[in-house]
Parts: sequence; structure tokens; C-alpha cells
Amino acid sequence: MTTLRIALDPEITQAYGPEVHWIWRTILLTQGWGWIETSLAEPCDLAYTPDPDRAPLARLCVQADLGAWERRTALRLRKLINGSGPHHPVYVGWETPPLALTTDSAQRICRRDLALDVYWLMTGQEERYWPQDRHGFRDYSGSAWQEQGVFGKAPASTLSAWLKCVLLQLGCPEPAPAWPNGKRAAAAAGHDVDYPQVIRWLEPLRIIARQGAGGLGPALEVALGKRHHWLFRNWMNLERSLGVRSAFYFMTVRGSLAQYALGTPDAFYDVGAAPFRDVLRELANEGFEVGLHASYRAYTSPQRLAAEKRRLEDLLGRPVSGIRHHYWHTNPADVEETLLFHEQAGFQYDSSLVHNRYLGWRRGCANPFYPFHQRLRREVGTLQVPLGWMDDQLFHLAAHNPGDPRERLQALIDRAAAVEGCFVMDVHDYVYDEALYPGWQGLYRWAWETIDRRGDFWKATPIEIAAHWRKRYSSLLAASRGLALGRAEVANTPAGA
Repeated sequence: MTTLRIALDPEITQAYGPEVHWIWRTILLTQGWGWIETSLAEPCDLAYTPDPDRAPLARLCVQADLGAWERRTALRLRKLINGSGPHHPVYVGWETPPLALTTDSAQRICRRDLALDVYWLMTGQEERYWPQDRHGFRDYSGSAWQEQGVFGKAPASTLSAWLKCVLLQLGCPEPAPAWPNGKRAAAAAGHDVDYPQVIRWLEPLRIIARQGAGGLGPALEVALGKRHHWLFRNWMNLERSLGVRSAFYFMTVRGSLAQYALGTPDAFYDVGAAPFRDVLRELANEGFEVGLHASYRAYTSPQRLAAEKRRLEDLLGRPVSGIRHHYWHTNPADVEETLLFHEQAGFQYDSSLVHNRYLGWRRGCANPFYPFHQRLRREVGTLQVPLGWMDDQLFHLAAHNPGDPRERLQALIDRAAAVEGCFVMDVHDYVYDEALYPGWQGLYRWAWETIDRRGDFWKATPIEIAAHWRKRYSSLLAASRGLALGRAEVANTPAGA
């Protein structure tokens, strides 16, 4: 197993040890390296220290910025700039060196603290400063995040990938591949099952509100029962023709119009009814994934979340490994608390760290990763499989993501490939019918056809991506020594799963 020799300066680990250990583990394991931790005085491939003179035998020294670590919760993004390497953040009122290498005798030095940048992005440090609506959706209007399309650039992943390129140029060994079968990236899709049974007196009004006079014909057909949203086999047939299998996320809590009006917008169906039991079995037998679409208020209690998981497992007759929250509704005041609930409930992966309005990767990372719980100062043991595109972002929410939809998706697919990450799509269950949702299913088809034309994506279900990443992560972790990964912490990571 490929390992690097890495040295961390005690001056920074004494103050920020759990944070520093987590981000370096994440960077190295994402890029495919295990590690052997050594001292600054010994020869090493990579050193992390405020003073490069303390690591004279390192191939590469990344200069730690203690002042930035101290102020990390107050740093705000002013803009992204592209120097000699990938895009990286420039903070308001905080001057930091550009991302560039200098040479000091035989040693290369990166005087920008890229570990702090990646940590800052992947822990969402700035999120708390932006306004939220009643659903907890953040509004980045007028900010660099929105104007520069920061989420679509996956800056945390690009910084990490840049470091890999530098280390390879300096003669470090080739890392383990990211994905199976020699593929460069991975792609997956999921369908949130929100509205599979139309309310025939209500839906025609919604169609006309969306389409105006052009929707009169489809609205009448829905009212007469000639069009509907029960489209599971349509999706299955389409995806078989594309050579893919997707995930379907079902809700186990039944809502109502009254509850919807009072602020709890759960779906209106009973997943225990016979038609749903039949479709659950059909999906599972055909190789499609079934996951939990957690209810709007599932985040309020670990017991509530676990009960929803158990009910779906009882109906399905097999374990449920993946989760995606309805309305992306994690705890709006403390998202990491919800991520911890996922671990406690035994989910292998979550795919809910998404900004509803904005295309791209919420935490700047297009690679799967284990989030960091800032209060507990440890890694959370449920993998995050980051979502890149939700359908509505290019339709009803297109004002927040201007430009040609195909060009926007192409850019995301290309970025995922560039950082050897994953491109995960969320297309709702009810948008298949082109008469009811013109262009939605067609854009989804186009995305898969574009991925096929590239030829370098591994097409999988989200749980297959998670299972591969967990196995890869555990293998690299087992070959590593140091970075303060003790037995207590291993119990909460995939190595102990």
C-alpha cells in the first residue's frame, strides 16, 4: 500500500490537533495515500509547520498559518482567485500568500496554508453568516459564492488535487486509484419520492400556474386520470436503456395538506400501502437502490430518525444504507448534529449537504468524505456522498444559476472528472412526463449521455459509491501510522465499521 512520510509541527497540533489531523487524513486518503507520521527533523515527503526551517529534510513544506487557524470561524470569503495553481479563497481583511511554490535549496515551500483553506471550506465556516428562509435554505445573493459560482468550482477538491500533482512532480509514489476499472470519476443518480400520487383536484391548478395557458391540455388529462405521477417503471426503463441503476428515496412519514399549510411539508403517501410495497420489492429485485427520504422534522431526534429507518427496512425486508433529507432539512442551527444522528442510526452514507438554490458542492468538495464534528472535534462515521445537481436548480431556481443548463451541467461533470470526484444527481420522481415538466427528463437523459461520451466515469448507485469509498478508505487507513487516529476514533470511522 502506498504511503507518504508526513511531519506535523507540535506547535500547531497542540492547539488544533483534532482539526489538523482530520484535514490531513482527509486530503491524503482522498488522493489515495496512506501515511507514516514522522518528526520534522527526519526526511519526509510532506511537512506542515509555521516555520519551514524546522523541516529542512522535507520534499515539500506547507507553511501553517496560526493566525488564520485562530480566526477560522470569523474568516469571510471575498473572492476566489487563480494564481499559479487552482482557485483558492481570499478572505475579507486577511492577507494571505498566493498559492505558489518557492524553492529554498532542495526544498519546495508552499507559503499559503492550503490545509486551513480546505478545512475552512469543508466545515462550512461561513455558512452561519448568511440569511436563512423558513426551510433553512441559505441565501448567498450578491456574494462571491453566488457571483463566481464557487460551489460549482469545488475549490476544496481542486486544492487537494493540486497538492497531489505537486507531490507527484517531486517524486512521491503513485497513490491508489480513486475508482474501479481505471475510471477517473464516478456518477450516480437518485430520485426523491415526493409526489408519486397526484391530488387530481389540486394538480391541474399547479400545472396551469407553471405553464400558463399551454398547460390547459395536460391539466385536463391529469384531472381525468389520463396522466399521473406513478412513474417508477418509466424511470427504470429509461435507466436500463442508459446502462445505469439509480436510487429511490422513500418517505415513511405520511403528511397531509393541512400539515403542509402549517409548515410541515411531508409527502402525502403511505409507503406501507400495497402499491408501494410492490414497487419497493420490484426496485430492489431489479438492482435499484432504496434509501430513506427522511421526513421534514426527522432531524429533531435521533430516535425519530432511527424509527423512520427501521420502518422502511421492515417494509423492504433488507437493510437501508443511504439517506437524503426532505427539503434538505437538517438542523438549520447545527447541521453537524444531524450528521451525528446518521452515524448513530447506522447509515453508511448521507447525501443531504446541499444548498437548495445553488448548483455544485456545498462544502466545496466533490469527493466523498467523512465530515468533521466541530463541537466533538472528531470525524463523523457516516460518509458524505456529495450531490452536484438537483433538477430544480436549472428550472424554477434557474435565476440563481444563470446560463445555458447544458453548459452548466457540462462544467460540473468536467470538474468532477478533473478532481477525480463524483457527480451525483437528484431528479424527483414526478418530473418524468415531458408534458407536465417540459425539459426535465430530457436534461437528465442528456447528462447521462454526456457522461457516457466521456467514457471515464464509473456509473454506479450511491450505495455502490459509498461501499467502494469506505473499503478504499479503510484499506489506506489500515496501512497508515500516526496522525492521532487512536482506537476510540477508529470506532467511529469506517475502519471499525
